[in-house]
Amino acid sequence: MPADSRRVRPASVLSTGRVAWLSAAHTSLIDRARAVRGVARLALITIWVPLSVGFEALLLLVPGTAKIRWTRVIWGVLCRLLSLRIRVRGQRAGSVGGARARARGERPVIYVSNHSSWLDIPVLGTVLPSVFVAKGEIGRWPIMGLVSKIGRTIFVSRNRSTTVRERDEMITRLAAGDNLVLFPEGTSSDGSRVLPFLSAFFAIAKMPKVPGARAQELDDMPRYPDGLTPLIQPVSLAYDRLDGLAVNRARRPVFAWYGDMDLGPHVWQLVKWRSMRASVILHPALDPHDFPSRKALAQAAWRAVSNGAAALRQNRDTSPA
Repeated sequence: MPADSRRVRPASVLSTGRVAWLSAAHTSLIDRARAVRGVARLALITIWVPLSVGFEALLLLVPGTAKIRWTRVIWGVLCRLLSLRIRVRGQRAGSVGGARARARGERPVIYVSNHSSWLDIPVLGTVLPSVFVAKGEIGRWPIMGLVSKIGRTIFVSRNRSTTVRERDEMITRLAAGDNLVLFPEGTSSDGSRVLPFLSAFFAIAKMPKVPGARAQELDDMPRYPDGLTPLIQPVSLAYDRLDGLAVNRARRPVFAWYGDMDLGPHVWQLVKWRSMRASVILHPALDPHDFPSRKALAQAAWRAVSNGAAALRQNRDTSPA
């Protein structure tokens, strides 16, 4: 075939094909790098958790607040291994707690927060010296379940026959020196809004002889020794940075874990990101004595948490109200 009769491919076609190939190669390299990052993080977490939990088991035998402080270290290192930075606004109510704090007359604190992801547990566990109140199935999770058990989490069920026993255990823990973390939405959400708080979660905080309370409420209210009634501190939590960029509606599902979503695939996708940030607002504490019913208390706590979470999602001023 004569040279001048050969079909010559236009330069633009060659250029387009080369760009497509380079783009695909670049994407492949990024995917491989993210996979390596994810495997490395999971390996480090797998090493850290058994070692830290073993030490925590020893601290459970020692009186004092060392076990409470070490649990925060466990969660804090876990967040660092996930490259999850935590920003906190506001002041935490109460201290680390412990029997000495109760002997001094320091009131226990129940922290109530919105809930959109399994990540909420290590984030709040890092920020708050407390014990979680969580659904029983969390105890069966890998890694998280182990840390939760050794961290003395109070596991609850949806069985009405165990409600009184579980409530009494919470009261005993509060009186003995623990602070508690509750998720009053009763479930996790997609992170776009805060679901209404269930007033039943505030039953352990309502005290007798509140003006305007119904007779049945007075019968059901718990009693605490020496008048050490717990305070309620609303806490807003949002994930607002991913790889250094603001988290918008399209990126919020990266963090949200709710409904029937499988835990394993969600963890795997999350550990591959380079960096993340969670922002927490600690609102002024509420005194249950200031509210006529636990429903009114639940609504006030929800309003503070919901407004704070909305401000975080929209990058507005996050000074606690």
